[in-house]
Amino acid sequence: MKTNPDVWVVIPAYNEGGVIGRVLTKLQRFPYRVVVIDDGSTDDTAKTASAFPVVVLRHVCNLGQGAALQTGISYALRFPETRYIVTFDSDDQHNPEDIERVLQPLMAGTHDVVLGSRFIRRGDAQNIKAAKQIFLKLAIAFTRVSTGLDLTDTHNGLRAFTAQAAAKLHITQNRMAHASEILAQIADLGLRWCEVPVTVSYTDYSQAKGQSMMNSINIIWDIARGRLR
Repeated sequence: MKTNPDVWVVIPAYNEGGVIGRVLTKLQRFPYRVVVIDDGSTDDTAKTASAFPVVVLRHVCNLGQGAALQTGISYALRFPETRYIVTFDSDDQHNPEDIERVLQPLMAGTHDVVLGSRFIRRGDAQNIKAAKQIFLKLAIAFTRVSTGLDLTDTHNGLRAFTAQAAAKLHITQNRMAHASEILAQIADLGLRWCEVPVTVSYTDYSQAKGQSMMNSINIIWDIARGRLR
């Protein structure tokens, strides 16, 4: 399939050797350019990803998902033909068919940023545990207060930006607090944004790699500290 040079899919990955091949196999059906950022993995993530027709960038050590996203976005912006950048998780929770859904408002010229939401439609957060859902609801409330954005989801890794909007973002929160930092920058920059429904499928694997409640508290602290600077 011919690749569309307009769209880059940015995939941060840390020790995802067990699933990254499945994620990239699904993405091969679609005409997007893909860059995988191996964030200092100690397994075969980079080797597995390199077997696919994608770009693989490597961090020498583990810096965190925020840093990996910034690396991938900066790389995609090096190409003058890039018009849209999509961020996509590496743990096989996202559906590649939803990429077209998040791109549509950008291609229509009505928005600068599109955020995927698993809570607009009932059933899109498949197999989510109660504790995870409680934390996400708390994060939504906190983000609404701190940014003024009337969101239904905050820590969803499936997002899309025009190249112009992506170039204005500067992710400084290396780890998981980057998700709320991106939202804060969208608000501060006055970017036109919207949410669209997307599916997030939780598996035993992805939930085992998810954030603990203590890490979640640390994320909220990092966000609050950043907003008070």
